Amino acid sequence: MKKTNIEGVYRDKKQLFTENLESCRGIKVYNEKIIKKNNREYRSWNPYRSKLAAAILNGLEIDLKKDFKVLYLGAATGTTISHVSDVVKDGTVYAVEMSPIAMKKLLEVSKKRKNLIPILANANHPDKYSTIVPQVDLVYQDISQRNQANIFISNVSKYLKKSGSGILIIKARSVDISLKPRQVYENVCSQIKNGDLKILKIVDLGPFERDHAAISVIF
Repeated sequence: MKKTNIEGVYRDKKQLFTENLESCRGIKVYNEKIIKKNNREYRSWNPYRSKLAAAILNGLEIDLKKDFKVLYLGAATGTTISHVSDVVKDGTVYAVEMSPIAMKKLLEVSKKRKNLIPILANANHPDKYSTIVPQVDLVYQDISQRNQANIFISNVSKYLKKSGSGILIIKARSVDISLKPRQVYENVCSQIKNGDLKILKIVDLGPFERDHAAISVIF
């Protein structure tokens, strides 16, 4: 098990792992593989189930540390967010999800993960959770809506620290099915730049996810 350049993320051959929280020893979230080494427990991070894992494997550089506060938009049932919870073990993950069905599963995941705060809300309206979410070090978004770039920009503008960074997962077919994915990515990048954000890198998520890309940004 080797360390990567992302604190708390490990690699064994072509596979990513995060160290399971002490409170979650032996607990799986999505039937992932668990490996025990030197009295530590590592959970495999499947890039076919997690777009963030796919982005990391495809070369996206991510600033994520153990004491970070993270705003996660589109938390779903907790697959990816459980690994983020592992990494920011001394920090907090604010998990926004609008589906009550997905929230039921997310609540189960959060029972043992005290650094994970589930929030049932629509990310189109960032003011709705302003009494819960503070200024954060990272905004991560994975939402399948046509206006996903606008959602990202509005949340980053409200919650991201000036020294922080953001990651947007672009789902091309959700934005405009009539355009080629590359053109959608370019259009989204233009929107982000108009929102006073600087694009650090964009990576395609193939072969793990078709017609998806990840963009990292800073102010």
